[in-house]
Amino acid sequence: MSYPTLPEGVGGATPRPVCPRHPDRESWVSCQRCRRPVCPECQRPAPVGVQCVDCVRESARTVRPTRTAFGGRTIDGNPLATKAIIAICAAVYVLQFLRPVTTEDLAFVPVIGWHEPWRALTGAFLHSPSTVLHLGLNMLMLWQIGPYLESLLGRARFLALYLVSAVGGSAGVLLLAPAPRSILFTSAEAAQYAAWATPVVGASGAVFGLFGALLVLNRHLGRSSTPLYAVLAVNIVFGFIYPGIAWQAHLGGLVTGTAVAGVFAVLAHRDRRSWQWPAMALVFALVIAAMVIDYLGVPDIYR
Repeated sequence: MSYPTLPEGVGGATPRPVCPRHPDRESWVSCQRCRRPVCPECQRPAPVGVQCVDCVRESARTVRPTRTAFGGRTIDGNPLATKAIIAICAAVYVLQFLRPVTTEDLAFVPVIGWHEPWRALTGAFLHSPSTVLHLGLNMLMLWQIGPYLESLLGRARFLALYLVSAVGGSAGVLLLAPAPRSILFTSAEAAQYAAWATPVVGASGAVFGLFGALLVLNRHLGRSSTPLYAVLAVNIVFGFIYPGIAWQAHLGGLVTGTAVAGVFAVLAHRDRRSWQWPAMALVFALVIAAMVIDYLGVPDIYR
């Protein structure tokens, strides 16, 4: 036997609850915060029951984000900045094959750097087109230490460290490459100035900056870096004995990354963290100033 049912809201019938975001869906579960009905799609787990997406979003606005030991925002375990750098380097490497003139246009060359200063940064995203091993080794080292550093510093500080170290690597090439200091010189002397006109590419300067930073930050936190010393020593020696490797970029990046990490460590206390970005900007300014001073000592015709 069947019985007639009354329409909703007529004769005392209780209206069926519906999700405010999806009025076509019945929702018999309520948000523990606002008590409104919430459909399965809009439910988010809560310590007790569930909350709706609106309450979760509102709660996120009022909750102060957690910070790392050095003042950066904690990441969710996904090293997006490290992955982005690797993806950009890989994409640029493909572009170097599709458009070979890319290497010539963006590589850092001391003799061109005065008039095209952006090369001091863009060169760090290029790699030798003649061997994929150059890209592979740099990206492997970046992947080994990048996620850990990103978790220590937060994404913004990690990216700043990487980019400033990249420029520091180019500064090392510029400052340590013999440059002509007079208009006239003999043919015998010209050979020693070959590095002044040699293109330099690769992320190794920035990666060495990360190595230096890791040593400083681990020491500040009281953590051991013993295995890292061996890896760093091998890479430094390899840069000196293997032809075609710009050890100057390694050294410049290492020094710059160490200085930036020193800023983070010295100003890690909550009361001093607001000075980290100005202090890091000062480190970057000093790197640029050193490059400018070096260029000013070279005759206009050679820069």
